[in-house]
Amino acid sequence: MSKCTAVVGLGSMGGAMAAALLRAGRQVRGFDPSPDARSAAREAGVETVDSVGLLAGTPHVVLSWPSARVVESTLPALLSRPGTLAVVDTTTSEPDTSAACAALAAEQGVSFIDAPVSGGRTGAEAGRLTAFVGGTADALAAARPVLDDLTGGQYRHFGGPGAGNVVKLLNNVLAAVNLVAVGEARAHGVDPAAAAAGISGASGGSRASASMYPDWVLSGTYDSGFALGLMARDAALAVETAERRGERPRLLAAAGERWQEALAELGPAADFSEIARTVAPTLTS
Repeated sequence: MSKCTAVVGLGSMGGAMAAALLRAGRQVRGFDPSPDARSAAREAGVETVDSVGLLAGTPHVVLSWPSARVVESTLPALLSRPGTLAVVDTTTSEPDTSAACAALAAEQGVSFIDAPVSGGRTGAEAGRLTAFVGGTADALAAARPVLDDLTGGQYRHFGGPGAGNVVKLLNNVLAAVNLVAVGEARAHGVDPAAAAAGISGASGGSRASASMYPDWVLSGTYDSGFALGLMARDAALAVETAERRGERPRLLAAAGERWQEALAELGPAADFSEIARTVAPTLTS
């Protein structure tokens, strides 16, 4: 099977995934509208092109975009020539968009899976991401070689097209809730690092208390590599997705509002861990 692979979207995550695929022995070409992103990818050994259409017909394609709208607008150009076997969309996207993209690809005999990922740039560089997969069984089989190189086998198939994004949105909004909750529940007069460590070994523990708060907040580095604007978007999208299905996620909605407030105060380019500056300013100033 051909190891020719295209990575479309060479930002923080896409660029790291492209480098990991190179190390896995793949021939990698890539595109990003940003000249700086293309330049960084070239320095890592990725052959870049100036138009996404030039990647049409590549056997395997990995998408890493900031939103569902960009995925939707990019896919037709990638399908404009025959030869593509599978598209792996790692974007945290909208479930309905993923289903529509899978249907469009299937019309041309191309497999499409939604496989949003968790693990950050560090996981992407190491080829050890966790993926949440939606798609048909046949589409997953076609995409598996690339998915294995990106995750080392750390993925789970949740159902048909769009299912991966449903679960990824749930994952992100729960992480968003936990990060806010740890800040709001800070102990007065108790060392916050010790409090977080104690909570992490008990029933209220979460990755937010075990690693996010100690590593990014209490250290003062705020360097998770994931933008606050993206987390605020994901929290809002998770609530919208539930509401479209007739659900009323009140706790998640309240958390989503908190993230919108932080977005207005800090701006979309801030690291998502910086929400702690607005939740627990006495600990983070």
